[in-house]
Amino acid sequence: METREIKQRLLTTCLLILYLLVLTWIIIFKMQFSIQDLDHLRSINLIPFKESVIVNNRIEFSEIYDNILVFVPFGLYVSMLKSNWSFLKKVAPIAGVSLLYEVLQFIFSVGASDVTDLIGNTFGGIIGIAIYIVFRRLLKTDFKTNKILNIIALIGTIGVIILLVILVS
Repeated sequence: METREIKQRLLTTCLLILYLLVLTWIIIFKMQFSIQDLDHLRSINLIPFKESVIVNNRIEFSEIYDNILVFVPFGLYVSMLKSNWSFLKKVAPIAGVSLLYEVLQFIFSVGASDVTDLIGNTFGGIIGIAIYIVFRRLLKTDFKTNKILNIIALIGTIGVIILLVILVS
C-alpha cells in the first residue's frame, strides 16, 4: 500500500471515529453534557412504523428521514474502509451499531428503543453504500473515490461540528 493510500485510510478512520463519537453523543446522550440532564424514558416498540412515528393519526416522516440521513455517512465510511467486502458484509456493522444504540437506550433508560429507528438507520447506511458504489463507478479507482469522499466528509464533519456548537450554545 502506498503512502498516499495509507494517509487516505488514516483520514477515513479518523473521520469514522469522530462520526461515531458525535453519533453517540446525539443518540445516547441526546446532546447533553450531563447524565442528570437526560430524560429517563424507557420504552420499546417492536412494530415497524407504529406509535413512535404516528402523531395526530398521521405518520411523522421527519424522524424517519433524520434516522436515514444520520446513518448515510456510516455506509460511506464502511465502504471506503472495506471496499472489497460484499454488500451484506458492509450492511452488517451498520445494522449492528444501530441495534447497539437501541439496546443502550433501553438499558440506560435514555430514550425509546424502536425497530423503526433500526430500519431507518440501516436503510441510511445502505444509501451510503449505494453512493459509494456510484462514485466508485464514476471515478474508476478506490483511491480517487476515497479522496473525493474524504474531502466531502471532512467539509461535512466541520459543518456538523459548527452546527452542533451553535445548537448547544
